Amino acid sequence: MTDDNQPSAAPRRASRRVPIILAAILLGAVLGFAGVYGIGAMKRNAPGDPACRPAVDLAQKLAPLAKGEVAALTMATAPLRLPQLAFSDAAGQPKTLADWRGKTVLVNLWATWCVPCRKEMPALDNLQGKLGNDKFEVVAINIDTRDPDKPKNFLKDGGLTKLGYFADPNAKVFQDLKAVGRALGMPTSVLVDGAGCEIATIAGPAEWDSDDALKLINAATAP
Repeated sequence: MTDDNQPSAAPRRASRRVPIILAAILLGAVLGFAGVYGIGAMKRNAPGDPACRPAVDLAQKLAPLAKGEVAALTMATAPLRLPQLAFSDAAGQPKTLADWRGKTVLVNLWATWCVPCRKEMPALDNLQGKLGNDKFEVVAINIDTRDPDKPKNFLKDGGLTKLGYFADPNAKVFQDLKAVGRALGMPTSVLVDGAGCEIATIAGPAEWDSDDALKLINAATAP
């Protein structure tokens, strides 16, 4: 005999299926979200080039020297290999950052329309004259987009003869550094190790021929 007060088996089974269906829907939504956003998140949070870890270690050793005239330097805290910046030399021959492989380089972006850049150039020229050798070089890249003779004349008129002349009239080097968060204004300088990895970055000018700067660069290039 059937008890009319007892619920039937079918409704009980249906009621048990509801949480299962809801759980399946929720799981599908989570997996879908991960499929859309998960890969991007992993890319954003992925560690930098492991080959650049020594540059980060060096940056931490140099951090106590980032004071005085170079106190505005931001030392690298995560591995970052710089883009292969492309520009040309005084003869118009193509160059990239890879041409300085094995050498510590201070990459500087400047332009004649940038007043702080013009004021900084004599210090960069002096730095190259004092410390430029087979271990270190200042690579100052001009990004004037008009009148290619203007930056050359600026260097000549200022007696800035120790710096090599490098230029990118398309200013793509600025955009390339901006894309990795290393060019927010002018001038911009990035200290790069021999593997093309960031050691430190500074937005704005610095007294690169000061005792503070010389000590830091000497320490960066020490064996």
